[in-house]
Parts: sequence; structure tokens; C-alpha cells
Amino acid sequence: MTTKALDLFQAYAQEKLPNDGGYLVSSFFDQASAYSRYEIVAYNMVKSLYLAENGLTFQSDGNKLFVLVEPSNYSRKYIEPVNRKSSEQIPHRFSELNIYTAKNQSKIMVSQVPIMSYSSFTVLKPTGMNFSLIFFNLEAVLQTLEFFFSETLHKEAGVPTADAKKAAKYVIEGVNKFTIW
Repeated sequence: MTTKALDLFQAYAQEKLPNDGGYLVSSFFDQASAYSRYEIVAYNMVKSLYLAENGLTFQSDGNKLFVLVEPSNYSRKYIEPVNRKSSEQIPHRFSELNIYTAKNQSKIMVSQVPIMSYSSFTVLKPTGMNFSLIFFNLEAVLQTLEFFFSETLHKEAGVPTADAKKAAKYVIEGVNKFTIW
């Protein structure tokens, strides 16, 4: 059976990171609530990789997509995501996001348009319950990503199952806009 995804730093240590591209997914969970942020990066043609103190730096272009899950009891929901404190921030205004409201009033926000990262980007080392994964660019990678997001939005961010599946489709719509390939 082909491996579809691995922990990013484990894959790096085992020299299993593909230079010809893949999808990197990092999570950032709030310890006290269901507030969650995800960063998806597609990369291609890595010139070099190096492990730094704070993370793994890719010398490569990359497309980035951001996902933000805001629970119904989030007290600063009126503040644009780009202007929130750094642990709650994504680089978008409300007008730049597709926003899906779940039955439990959680909001799932997804970048409308990916951001291009030229020449290099760094994936931070995960701490606590956060994670960073590499999804290999296999034939069914988009279905794998969609399933992954429907599961993690439900289990980790508290989004009801049916809404998590719908929100995962927003994520894949954004990923389909990547221009790195």
C-alpha cells in the first residue's frame, strides 16, 4: 500500500520528502477553545531544504491557502483575521475569504485565492497538539486532502460532521486554484 501522508519532520529525517512537490498541511490549535488555523502549502521543484531552529525551510516557490475555524463563542469575531493577535491571525480580510457557517454557528473561513510564496517558505515545528504533514502528490491526493479536512474539522475543531464535509469542499476548491503545478 502506498503511503499517502507522513509527519513532515519525520519524512525529512527519513529523507522521504519529494523534491518534485507535495502538499504541506500545518495546524495551529488554541489550547482553550476550538479556534483552529490551518495552512496548506503546495510546493514544486525544491532547490534545497534545511532544518532551522524554528522549522523547515524550503528553497522553492509555494502556493499557500489558509483555513480558520472560529467557534461560536469566539469573543473577537468582529476583528478582521489579518488584524488579530498573531496566534489567531491569517493574512486575509473577511472579503478575501469564503465563509461557511456550521449548524453549531462555528465559522469556517477559507482563502478565496491562494497566496504565492516566491523563492522560499518555512514550515514551523509543531508544538503541543499541533501537527505538520506532507501529503504526497499522488493520483488521488485531492480526495485524500478532502477526507483529511472533513475528519480534522470535525474531530479537532468541533465542526458537525455534515458541515465539516461541506467545508472540506471549500478547502479543495481553494487547492484547485493553486498555480504551482
